[in-house]
Amino acid sequence: MTKRVLVAITGASGAIYGVRLVKALKTLDAEIHLVVSRWGAETLKFETGMTASALKQEADMVYREDDLTAGPASGSFDLDAMVVIPCSMKTLAGIAHGYADNLIARAADCALKERRKLILVPRETPLNLIHIRNMAIVTEAGAVVIPASPSFWSKPQTVEELVDSVVERVIAHIGLFQDNAAKWDETGQSQ
Repeated sequence: MTKRVLVAITGASGAIYGVRLVKALKTLDAEIHLVVSRWGAETLKFETGMTASALKQEADMVYREDDLTAGPASGSFDLDAMVVIPCSMKTLAGIAHGYADNLIARAADCALKERRKLILVPRETPLNLIHIRNMAIVTEAGAVVIPASPSFWSKPQTVEELVDSVVERVIAHIGLFQDNAAKWDETGQSQ
């Protein structure tokens, strides 16, 4: 069964995480819904050279950040998962405190109230106490926080492999299976 996934890209550094997730979901035949914030588009262009328009070509459905009439703004809109990747601390704070002033925060609010999978991938360091408390609040509300902290046990050789180690964790939490994902086996070895 095809999974319907809303990917939201905010202005936090680490736009490559969102790009790699969209590309991976496409190979898994997921139905990709995409919203890129204004600052997400700026960061995407600055860090990767890719325009938001180019990334939107990879999605099945695209929404504007300010469109609170879009499907994902309603709890009755069916989604299997929502991923905010990368998740800025501003977006995290909005989600944690129910301040749904744009489509990303409103869709996340709907995911929480409907008990759907909400995955937040913050890319910030160091963290202050407010960040940590906001992560605790969203976790207690039902979200999964997957920090953009790559794995090294798989011996990555490129930046893309580092990024993919986080993306693979996200995909696993969505409930999709990747044949080529690095895994730790029962013998204590990576495969």
